Amino acid sequence: MKTYLPKTDAIDRKWYVVDADGKTLGRLATRIAAILRGKHKPTFTPHLDTGDFVVVVNADKVAVTGKKETDKIYYHHTMYPNGLKSRPLGRVMNEKPEEALKKAVWGMLPKARLGRDIFKKLKVYAGEAHPHKAQLPVALPEQIAR
Repeated sequence: MKTYLPKTDAIDRKWYVVDADGKTLGRLATRIAAILRGKHKPTFTPHLDTGDFVVVVNADKVAVTGKKETDKIYYHHTMYPNGLKSRPLGRVMNEKPEEALKKAVWGMLPKARLGRDIFKKLKVYAGEAHPHKAQLPVALPEQIAR
């Protein structure tokens, strides 16, 4: 029995649009990461990019549970002495709501060249409008999303 490896030109990529209105941040991020990697396809290969494109709208209306808005802290270092900066999730959601969802999805992807290439297929927008109408994205079916 031979191992099947999909050719790069034979990979069928679809565009999905996900409405984040009222969805929980972490649960939504896991589903998006699985779609980006291609884990919902029978041709999934861990070392190849077989996933689809995902457009997320209404990222500003994503929900978080518990006290995460005040207790979850994002850290960033400026590489200067005493340059450790911190921002709580509530402030990130007010300033750049799409950044919180991007950070959650990035944490669930591989951290090498493959992960960076997969992450480029994620498009996140704070509002309802997005510029990807020409790609004819379809709503993510529930059986794929779970």
